[in-house]
Amino acid sequence: MHIYLMTDLEGVAGVVDFKNYCTPGDRYYDLAKRLLTEEVNAASDGFFEGGADAVTVLDGHGPGAVAVELLDERCRYERGIHRPVYPWGLDEGYDAMVIIGQHAKSGTPYSHLTHTGSFACYDISVNGYSIGEFGELALCAMEQGIPTIMVAGEEAFCREAADLTPGVVTAAVKRGILPDDHKRGLTAEQYSNSKLSANHLAPKAACKLIREKALQAISLYFTNRSVFKYREFHAPYSIVREMRAIEATNMPRRIQKVEGYSTFTEAINALSSAKFENLKD
Repeated sequence: MHIYLMTDLEGVAGVVDFKNYCTPGDRYYDLAKRLLTEEVNAASDGFFEGGADAVTVLDGHGPGAVAVELLDERCRYERGIHRPVYPWGLDEGYDAMVIIGQHAKSGTPYSHLTHTGSFACYDISVNGYSIGEFGELALCAMEQGIPTIMVAGEEAFCREAADLTPGVVTAAVKRGILPDDHKRGLTAEQYSNSKLSANHLAPKAACKLIREKALQAISLYFTNRSVFKYREFHAPYSIVREMRAIEATNMPRRIQKVEGYSTFTEAINALSSAKFENLKD
């Protein structure tokens, strides 16, 4: 059994803010990378104990965030450009998908460092259903018949994942403590500054929980795989992305759309080059 393990950084326990933790050169970036890698190792240890043959770790955070020198030696590491971008190298060679360190989609109440791609994104919807970064990859996995068996990250993200991928095993390692201010009039900068408060598990406790949930997930995969499901979506696929104004560049609110695609994967790849239209307040 080969597990595809995607990573992000903002949903890791102990990653407190974007300014100090999430980009190279930040004061605590090396710490954040270590915290993520420890969570990845905890999950991988549970998967290997439960019978996995291989775990490939996709370093999915923008500038990269896996501390490769600390990665479990049984894992494979992947980083690089995929063409087309989606499904990020996920193919029939994998048996299950997992994501570690994920945050909730933009507009989620009681969430932390919440965004979809960037803090400038107000929302992405697929056939009228709002999704985040997790949904973009999960729906690609759905089209290939690959189950999403486990996710780890903030509590609000775990609820998001459970709604899109019923049956998925979740490990919530921190919890946002403020309601969301998702007003369209907020700029990207204003929105990012409203998503900085959370209650975290201690990193060792987070890793212990993740390992337990990984073992639970792989056990279910071998004994009752049918428990892992996806919400129903049907072609044609239409995707709408609405963007906030960006103060730093005087960029106004914008929207882009793609319509009429036979698969979600085709539609999400087309969105990256779709024309933006400015919105009026």
